[in-house]
Amino acid sequence: MHFIRRALPLAALFALVLALLTGPVFAQGRLIIASGTDAVTLDAHRITDSPSATVSEHITETLFELTPDGRIVPHLVQSYEVSEDGLVWTLHLRQGIRFHDGTPFNAAAVKYNLERILDPANAVTFRFLISPITSVDVVDEDTVRLTTAAPFAPILAHLTHSSIGMLSPAALERYGEDIARNPVGTGPFRLKEWVRNDRIVLERNPDYWGEPPQIDEIVFRVVPEDGARMLMVQTGEADVAVRVPPDMVSVLERDPNVNVVFTPSVRTIYIGFNTYQRPDRPKNPFTDARVRQAFNYAVDNAAINEFILGGMGRPSDAPLAPGIFGYTATGGYEYNPEKARQLLAEAGYPNGFRVRFYSPSGRYLKDLEVAEAVQAQLAGVGIQAEIVTLEWATYLDVTNRPADENEVPMFLLGWGTVTGDADYGLYPLFHSSQWVPTGSNRAFYSNPRVDELLDMARTTPDEAVRRAAYREAMQIIMEDAPWLFLHAETQITAIRTNVEGVIVHPTERIIASHARIR
Repeated sequence: MHFIRRALPLAALFALVLALLTGPVFAQGRLIIASGTDAVTLDAHRITDSPSATVSEHITETLFELTPDGRIVPHLVQSYEVSEDGLVWTLHLRQGIRFHDGTPFNAAAVKYNLERILDPANAVTFRFLISPITSVDVVDEDTVRLTTAAPFAPILAHLTHSSIGMLSPAALERYGEDIARNPVGTGPFRLKEWVRNDRIVLERNPDYWGEPPQIDEIVFRVVPEDGARMLMVQTGEADVAVRVPPDMVSVLERDPNVNVVFTPSVRTIYIGFNTYQRPDRPKNPFTDARVRQAFNYAVDNAAINEFILGGMGRPSDAPLAPGIFGYTATGGYEYNPEKARQLLAEAGYPNGFRVRFYSPSGRYLKDLEVAEAVQAQLAGVGIQAEIVTLEWATYLDVTNRPADENEVPMFLLGWGTVTGDADYGLYPLFHSSQWVPTGSNRAFYSNPRVDELLDMARTTPDEAVRRAAYREAMQIIMEDAPWLFLHAETQITAIRTNVEGVIVHPTERIIASHARIR
């Protein structure tokens, strides 16, 4: 039986992908992927979660893409040039591509999409990805020019993001906000059916411009229970099962019909603290950095990794996961409950306090079990945390509410730096301009020096300067502790042995565009 016993480095993973993609063409059929959670939206421009992005990336495509080995390569773009001053990017598009509804993909379509994202009236959460672009100009049918007021170092990385996917302008005009359930892209598959919290069915695009798909349908089945997903892949009811729990790995490895694949992830798991003091509420303990630091000292990440994650996590030593441009180990919090009690007493909470602790269930690897372990360890320093779980879409909604309406004091979430660049892993989460709901800073964190450093790092092309800025910013963030820093994940995926060509991407996307079933 073939399986991967350790998390592969990106280069080795890419070699594996190439190997899987070679070989003869097999019969078409239906590929069933057992997912833990449903998509929230299929409007590419409004996607902020990985389950939605995984589905969407089969339907909509981006101008550039990030390969499994971390390279940025043109996709819908054929070639490009940048001016000497770094302010003008000229993109030459692939010719002859059409959206699923027959609308031509051309420079006008790119302009329409980018301007929809850039328009502040549309309140697109990931607008920051391209907000430095000051103009989008159609040069000719297949050439578009992007202009920025200052050099924008991560622009190509950001153009790989699924939220900058290209949607049919005609479909956007027709459906408006209902595009969320009626996506029309250029991708190898198109939406056939979506039954909320049950399944999403994609069908092959017979007119796809690239390598044609070799299966007729992809079905994303929503199966929150870990054991049920594993049973499905063992019995053949599913071809792929995501987020294999570590305690099921040995069972699956003994199954001759299943491969177990370990893949490094760019995702970091954290517990965010709401640091905002609402004027209409009693004192919020999380406005005090000593309280936030105390929570970090109170939790034993190494034990959680060993006993709950089965060694499939990596205790966080920075706000970013390793492997991201700009990552530097800045030092995590050692387990020190005595230090935690001391800090709580200094902050005025010698006996601790009660707090509601929001956690998803089935979204991340052993997420609820991790939350319960954190709950138990916090109790050891006097913190009585009440765990609250919600359905995934509702969970995102309540944690995404504005500061003066937000009722969530602490919450477990993950963030995948899917562009491979630290700007995406830091700017939307820690810059004061990015508070939810128009950004992703759910902690309502604000530090002027961090803002200055993150702004500097986006606008200089000098990689050494960028790295230094990110290093200092991360040191400040770790000390300010707007998060309880947990771990970086390893993806564990079960794939039937008769399935080939499925890519488990480090960005936590299951890519089945070129899958085959023998």
